[in-house]
Amino acid sequence: MWTVGPAIVGATTIVAALFAGPAAIRGVVTASTRADIAKASARLQNGNVLEAISEAQRDIATVVEPSVVHVSSQGSVGNGSRFGQFASTGSGWIWDEAGHVVTNAHVVEAADEIEIQLHDGEVRSAEVLGLDLRSDIAVVKIAPGNLIPALRGESRGVRQGDIAFAFGSPFDFRFSMSSGIVSGLGRAAGLDDIDYENFIQVDAAINPGNSGGPLTDAQGRVIGMNTAIATGRGNTIGQGQFAGIGLAIPMSQITAVVEQVIETGEVQKGFLGVGLAATVSMDLQRAAAFGGRAAAFRPFAEAIIEAYEGEGVAVTAVEQGYPAELAGIRVGDVIEQVDGRRVRGLEQLKSMISSGRPGDVAVLDIWRIDLDTGESETRSIEVVLGRLDPIMSSLAAQRLRDLGLVELATSTRDRAEEAGVEFQSGVIVLDSDPRTQIGQVFPRGSILLEAGGRPIGSYDELLARLDRLMVRLSRRQGSIPIVGVRPDGERVALDLGS
Repeated sequence: MWTVGPAIVGATTIVAALFAGPAAIRGVVTASTRADIAKASARLQNGNVLEAISEAQRDIATVVEPSVVHVSSQGSVGNGSRFGQFASTGSGWIWDEAGHVVTNAHVVEAADEIEIQLHDGEVRSAEVLGLDLRSDIAVVKIAPGNLIPALRGESRGVRQGDIAFAFGSPFDFRFSMSSGIVSGLGRAAGLDDIDYENFIQVDAAINPGNSGGPLTDAQGRVIGMNTAIATGRGNTIGQGQFAGIGLAIPMSQITAVVEQVIETGEVQKGFLGVGLAATVSMDLQRAAAFGGRAAAFRPFAEAIIEAYEGEGVAVTAVEQGYPAELAGIRVGDVIEQVDGRRVRGLEQLKSMISSGRPGDVAVLDIWRIDLDTGESETRSIEVVLGRLDPIMSSLAAQRLRDLGLVELATSTRDRAEEAGVEFQSGVIVLDSDPRTQIGQVFPRGSILLEAGGRPIGSYDELLARLDRLMVRLSRRQGSIPIVGVRPDGERVALDLGS
């Protein structure tokens, strides 16, 4: 007699195991996961590296945020008979208890009204004390009292890989903070509106509205100022949105400008008196291809291409009687360092030198080759910086002189008193040619107040603004209106033409 009972029971057990097995396994896995969570949670509660990092970052926010400000500006811009109103926002930071606030020039350059919001919400009106368009740095003044200045660091010690924190008001999200690392140093982005580029590159998120805010180190000390977003060479400042490349002006450059603005209301830049070319072979060949004095540089260009290894900037010409020649700099020298800081390119070198004041001593480390023997050497040379000559560096300065404005200077109370006129902020005419139209309209003692529809506060600001306008108008027809006040108090305007 056949029996099927045991077989049926066995099959039933196997089927049950097949269905119960996954559930049992999941139970075991869940229990193991809970145990792992409990152990990890206990370790986290007992303190860990991430909590220490979070606490340090909170401390940085506590240290820095009271010195950060939100900047709101409005004004009018235009050319000729066409004017429009604008409003913009940006960021800044408190320099000292006297009420000096640092921001970008492009945030406030055309403003008729400026308001500064402090970290506690208080709003104070401000006025532009002075600015440097060529480096995009401005100082505005607010009423003193209950202000907490930023801790200032030293950008010369910044290294690639350092942690950095950016503060500001991106997209008007006020008093925001982001973090990242220093991605590179000595960067130039080919921005249309900045003449001296020596940026700190960071990957901390920087967006429109961050402009003018501080970039700090891991101790909460300001090492730079957020300025631009790299969106392609030739762009204007701050276009586009963050894509991993933020640019900040180094503290060494900021200090040189801000201290001069506070002391004198204008900025004087250091000057060597040399022609320069990057040591990239294409740049050297291009510099050696021109006639005249380039002939003296041609054999050095060939020698540098063949024998020089590394980064640096070659001296292609030396002006007689200027600081470089007086210090012993020669055609063919390659400048490798300035005051111990490595030179990575032409734009960075220009910024390093211009950041010094006339009379400062700069130590240049140079590489020099003897064309006769082929032997090279490195040496250090001390150079006493001169004052940047506007006629050599600005097309606008040459044009104004050719038109009849022989001598101009930043308007100060002493200069106005000497000329016998009432002081106004702007550019005073110290000498003009009465035989020219512009000399008749603006005789000695006149004060130029506006250029291209925007107010001007210094001679260098006038030249920087005119240089930009002249470049833009060279691509199309247009004119540049100049507004000023004559010695008799009459307000007059003159069109410089294209």
